[in-house]
Amino acid sequence: MSNTPQNITRRQLLRSAALVPVAGALAACATPASKTPASSSAAPVATSAANPFGVAANKPLEVWIFDGGFGTAYAKDIHQPLYKSKYPQAQIKLESTKEITKVLQPRFAGGNPPDVIDNSGANALDFGALAQDGQLQDLGPLLDAPSWDDPNVKVRDTIDPIVVEYGTYDGKFSVVGYVNYIFGIWYSQKVFQDNGWTAPKTWDEFLKLCETIKKSGKMAPFTYAGKFPQYLYDPLLTMAAKIGGPEVLVNIDNLEDGAWTAEPMKQSATAWAEIGAKYLMEGTAGLDHVQTQTAQNKYQVAMLPNGSWLENEQKTTTPADFAYGMFPLPDFTGSDKMPYGTLRSQPGETFIVPAKGANAQGGMEYLRAMLSKKAAGDFSQLVRTVSVVKGAGEGRELSPGVQSATKALTAAGTNTVYFRWDRWYGQMKDEAIAATGQLMTGGLTPEKYLERLQKKADEIKGDSSIKKFKR
Repeated sequence: MSNTPQNITRRQLLRSAALVPVAGALAACATPASKTPASSSAAPVATSAANPFGVAANKPLEVWIFDGGFGTAYAKDIHQPLYKSKYPQAQIKLESTKEITKVLQPRFAGGNPPDVIDNSGANALDFGALAQDGQLQDLGPLLDAPSWDDPNVKVRDTIDPIVVEYGTYDGKFSVVGYVNYIFGIWYSQKVFQDNGWTAPKTWDEFLKLCETIKKSGKMAPFTYAGKFPQYLYDPLLTMAAKIGGPEVLVNIDNLEDGAWTAEPMKQSATAWAEIGAKYLMEGTAGLDHVQTQTAQNKYQVAMLPNGSWLENEQKTTTPADFAYGMFPLPDFTGSDKMPYGTLRSQPGETFIVPAKGANAQGGMEYLRAMLSKKAAGDFSQLVRTVSVVKGAGEGRELSPGVQSATKALTAAGTNTVYFRWDRWYGQMKDEAIAATGQLMTGGLTPEKYLERLQKKADEIKGDSSIKKFKR
């Protein structure tokens, strides 16, 4: 993996398209929104409650899965069989990759993208660019379709409402987040119990814990995926929102003047720069996420920032009694605008149906099957995570990490935050990744770090070729 994930920018997307004669300009690829996608088969299939999108029973379906923290077995063993149970004649071509952009961007440029994509991971395609270029199928009809389980209940009523909000681009719902990502600081409950360490509730307690662990000589206090600094800008931004309120992140998303250099951002960046200077595991900057996570499993480091996919991603290297736990970011001061327990939580493992895929109807039907309670429940249990489908985890045995994260999310209540700029503006994400890495290794002061990010945000705001999004 490269040091800086290459999220394709709009200009790159357009330039690539121009190099493919059969594609024409991507800007001309937009598919008019309609209640039911037009079938590319010779004879359109009639829609019904049982077949709301008019799926041709024998039409092939091509599905690409991001091979990351959740693996790919769920697609092969849960989702594909469910689709085939209804359309046994359909041939499903199931593929996977860790490099979504590298592998699939040429398919978009060539006008022949697959039918379903789990567009996730560090190298995901730029959602903002796809939306601007008309490459995303309108999934509004999916929300209003009968649910797979109960024809009297719409799909939209079976999922967490934030899925719709988070997956809407320019007024069109086009991205389905399948997993309820819960972010925090992860540790081994066994290690903490054995050493008498307690999850900190204030920043002073966090610093004292780091110092205690460092002096113990048993392990390093803290690490993060040095090659992928987005793992670190997550707690940095979340803590800024905790200090100054959720509007800190809303202003950044909306490209407001001075949003990146606001005082809560300065406080958070300064705090995390201190962690980088004093408490990082040696060699962190040169390690990827799996290497740092495996170091934690080997008891070489105590804490790291991550999301609720971590436990499943590390299942092959985690000791049986390791017992993952997660705690929310500590209170920075007694005057934080958001209370202790505030978390970043948002839909993740994001699926799309390309507008120019050969079988958009089948793609939407595949997502409808995925959003059934059984499919989501089986998925949640298999990969040790929390699905966005309501009640999917009921009656299921939850692993220690999922129990810990779920408990934290329940305690947070409405005190959750999220941001979307990194999904909307690929260039901004690239800049933040590079700059955060330099902040944590001492290459940038907190002030210069935020000035650099503000400059990039201002450039994007002033670039009329880039479509702007707002929340």
